[in-house]
Amino acid sequence: MTALHWLTIGDASEAFAARTLSPVELLSDLLARIEQFDPRLHAFIRLDADAAMDAARAAEKEIAAGRSRGPLHGVPIGVKDIIDVTGLPTTGHSKILLDNVAKQDAVVVGRLRQAGAIILGKLSTHEFAIGGPSFDLPFPPARNPWNPEHHPGGSSSGSGAGVCAGLFPAALGTDTGGSVRNPASACGIVGLKPTYGLVSRRGVFPLSFTLDHVGPLTRTVADSALMLDAMAGYDPADPGSTPSAARHFGQMLDRGVRGLRIGFVRHFHETDMPAAPEVSAALEEAARVLQAQGAEVRSVTLPSLNEFAGINRVLLCSEAWSIHAPWLRSRPGDYGQLARRRLMPGAFMSAGDYVGAQRRRLRLIAMVEDALREFDVLLCGSSMDPASRIEDAAETQRTYSRQARTPFNVTGHPALAMMFGLSSTGLPLSGQFVGRYFHESMLLRVAAAYERATEWHKQKPPIG
Repeated sequence: MTALHWLTIGDASEAFAARTLSPVELLSDLLARIEQFDPRLHAFIRLDADAAMDAARAAEKEIAAGRSRGPLHGVPIGVKDIIDVTGLPTTGHSKILLDNVAKQDAVVVGRLRQAGAIILGKLSTHEFAIGGPSFDLPFPPARNPWNPEHHPGGSSSGSGAGVCAGLFPAALGTDTGGSVRNPASACGIVGLKPTYGLVSRRGVFPLSFTLDHVGPLTRTVADSALMLDAMAGYDPADPGSTPSAARHFGQMLDRGVRGLRIGFVRHFHETDMPAAPEVSAALEEAARVLQAQGAEVRSVTLPSLNEFAGINRVLLCSEAWSIHAPWLRSRPGDYGQLARRRLMPGAFMSAGDYVGAQRRRLRLIAMVEDALREFDVLLCGSSMDPASRIEDAAETQRTYSRQARTPFNVTGHPALAMMFGLSSTGLPLSGQFVGRYFHESMLLRVAAAYERATEWHKQKPPIG
C-alpha cells in the first residue's frame, strides 16, 4: 500500500471519493513528514499549518456532502515565495521584503483555491528568483532530498525539494530562465513551463516581464495536467496573458506516441555545451524508448545555446534592473551577494542592447516555429550535469548555466522537464520535451508515454 505522503493528486482524489481517505488524514500525515524532514531540507520559509488544517476540515465536509470541486479538492499545495498568498509575507527569500504581507491571493493561487486545493505555506526560492543557493539571506537554502549535501535546483528550490521529498504532492514555481525545470531536473520530478501567457502572473513578484512564466511541479505527468487545468485561463489584467481555447490538458495522456514525429536537438548537449557522459547516455536512451514505442525520432537543428543564452541575459538583466534599481541604489547591502551580482549588469545595458535583443528574439522564435511545423514535439537536454554540492560555490557557478532551458523562455514555447535516469552517485538525470504554443496536451501526451515506458517516476529519494 502506498504511503500517504507518496500519493499523487490523482491517487488522493480517488481515495477521497471512495471515502478511504480524508483530506484531514492526508494533511496530518504530510505535516508529520514536514516536521520530520524539513528541518534538514528547508523547503519551507513559512508553514501555515493551522489555516491548512481549517481548509482540510472544510474540504472534508464538502466532499462528504457530495460537493467535490474536482481532483484538487482537499489536496495540499506549496507556493513559491514570490507568489502572493493572502495574509502571508511574500519575501522573495530576501531581507528587502521581509515585511511585505500580501493583501490578496495571486490569480493562480485563487484559481487553485477555487478548485479546492489547500495552501500549505510559502516555499524557499533563490533570492528574487535570480540569486542561487545562498547562505547570506534571512532563510537557509533548500537542499536536495536525494542528497542534502547537494542543491535542489532553482530558483523554485523549495518547490522542487518538497515535492521530491513527499512533503506535498504538488507546488507552484516560476520560470524565467528555467526555474521550474531546473529543480524538476535536479530532484527527478516533473516541471512544466506552460506557453507564455497561458497562466496569469498577476500577484507574482516579477523578474522579467517578457520571460516570466508560472508552472506546476509534480511527481507525475498526469498531476501536471490536473494542476494546469486549474491554473490556466485568460487574465485581462495581466498584460502578457493570452486568450486561448486550450483546455482539458490531460485528454491525450493515454494515446501513446505511435506515429508522432519527435525532433531530437542533439547539438545542444553534443556540441553547444557538451554534457556529462551520463546525461548524454540518458538522453540517447530516452530517444530509443520513444522509438520503441512507435515514434519517429530524427535530429533537428536550432540556433545555438549560446545565442539563446545571450538574448535571455540581455532581456532578463534589462527588465530586472528596471524593477530593482531603486533598492539597489538605496539598499544594496540588503541583497545577498549572488542576487546583487546577477542583477547589477542590467545597469550597463543600453536601450540599443535591449531593442537589438528583442529583434533577434523574433528570429529565434521563427526558427523554433519552423522546427515545430516539421515535428510534433522536440526532445533535448535540460541540465548538462547532476546537481553540484550546495556549499561548493565554484562548482555550482560552473554548472548552473550549463543547461538548455533558457531557449524556451526566449521563445515562450511550453517545455517540460522530467527524470531520465540516475547518475552513478545517485542523483537525478533529466531531459526536456518542448511543444507548440498552447499544445500542452500533446507535450503531456509524449511525456506520459515516456513515463509509462520507464520506471524512473517510481524512484524515491533515500530519505525514508
